[in-house]
Amino acid sequence: MGRKIWVFDTTLRDGEQVPGAKLNLYEKVEIAQQLKKLGVDIIEAGFPASSQGDFDAVKAVAQKVGNTNDIMITALARAVQADIDSVYNAVKYAENPMIHMVLGTSDIHVEKKFSKSKDQILQIGVDAVKYAKTLLPQVQYSTEDASRSDFEYLWKTIEAVMKAGATMINVPDTVGFAEPEEFGAMIYKLNDRMKNLNDSVLLSVHCHNDLGMATANTLAAIKNGADKVECTINGIGERAGNAALEEVVMALKTRSSVYNAETRINTKEIMNTSRLVSSFMGLDVQVNKAITGDNAFAHSSGIHQDGLLKSRDAYEIVHPEDVGLDDMELVLTARSGRHAVKNALEKLGFSNLATDEFEGVFEGFLKLADAKKEVYDHDLYVIVENYYEKHDANHVNATHYSEQFFDFNDLQVVSNATFPSASVKIRKGDEVFKASAVGSGPIDALYSAIADITKIDVKLVEYNINSVSRGKEALGKVKITIEHEGEKYIAKAADTDILKASALAYINAINSIVVAKLTPVMNT
Repeated sequence: MGRKIWVFDTTLRDGEQVPGAKLNLYEKVEIAQQLKKLGVDIIEAGFPASSQGDFDAVKAVAQKVGNTNDIMITALARAVQADIDSVYNAVKYAENPMIHMVLGTSDIHVEKKFSKSKDQILQIGVDAVKYAKTLLPQVQYSTEDASRSDFEYLWKTIEAVMKAGATMINVPDTVGFAEPEEFGAMIYKLNDRMKNLNDSVLLSVHCHNDLGMATANTLAAIKNGADKVECTINGIGERAGNAALEEVVMALKTRSSVYNAETRINTKEIMNTSRLVSSFMGLDVQVNKAITGDNAFAHSSGIHQDGLLKSRDAYEIVHPEDVGLDDMELVLTARSGRHAVKNALEKLGFSNLATDEFEGVFEGFLKLADAKKEVYDHDLYVIVENYYEKHDANHVNATHYSEQFFDFNDLQVVSNATFPSASVKIRKGDEVFKASAVGSGPIDALYSAIADITKIDVKLVEYNINSVSRGKEALGKVKITIEHEGEKYIAKAADTDILKASALAYINAINSIVVAKLTPVMNT
């Protein structure tokens, strides 16, 4: 058992400072509830003095999420009485509230931002802490821009506010200027001095990612004595963002022998939390983002897929199940090898293919893979059917699988403020179906028309679209999640026409449901 590292989540404060990521009261409470389920120790719920709306949201989080003693609720204040009062009046409803204040210590902040002397700034900080202590027992003091501060002045400030009653000292790398070795050395010196002065005060770090080193700096700080880390979900935050909670937590867990430290985070809730934050804030997670990116546990290289199928440890240091995913994803593309294709076919029930049969099917797979970005399970059924129709019509597996699946033919969508509508033409086997529908918007109308044809009852859980290339001929990539009978299905599609891409993704998801119903029959 290693020493405990406190996790302070600032997604609802620093994370919300991303342009366009404003959350309403309901969304803040929902995310806070999920952060509590995730197991964070402290939630920074906002900046109450900034607006009445933010004050109300912080108060709601304190009342509805901070109603147990196992989680601390805080909010940010500048080192002025009005801000401190605002935080107190918002968080006082929590069972375990804290006041968090911030004041700069670097020459740039002291001289240029505040136009005051160092002694004046230090006294302002001390007075602010003393006042906050009259309101609540827990007070955190953040030395803004600490990584660019004169060390002895930084220590002088920390020493003074500790003596004034601060229970947590936070040392931010506010502009992502620090480097791990340098930052670690600073934290080591501060930790040594703080523990000699008062070993009950927690030393915390808050690292930004302007040079891509937020997680590295945070981990260096832990190695050198930091008791607490401030992070955000998916690493969101000002400019290039903050240290990503999921990266720090999984690094501590995966390399426990190096850090000898642990958190109380329930890692199986990481993906649920990531998706909720991404959805509410409208911020897509970078596909190759560590831990929470779409490709973090996806493999398309034939060499990698072969190695993973032989031993998960070959290319996987974190198991997807540990962060709340069902399994790794082997994406079938033109780069996939025989082992991955054979494994996929066996999961669908085609486990008795002779060598020459498999080679014929694999040849058909390569031809389709060259024409498509990804090959789905329903495509494999059709590839097998085409092979047997061509080589052995009397074979026991010469079933007309293609008759089970839906294939996009054409669409027409009208988008306006009054009656958004869509008409689609979809093929199933030898039959062509047509349907039209109206909806609250063009995508709603399109999906309603498709649903009228497929007759499969689904709930659209998530719809994401982003550009994967540039210019007017840019590809739009659509990713959707649908739910059917309690199971979730994810599908993707890309096209220069985003409406067509949306239709293709939906049909791919529907075909995944058909595969799920067909596969048990194949395996009996």
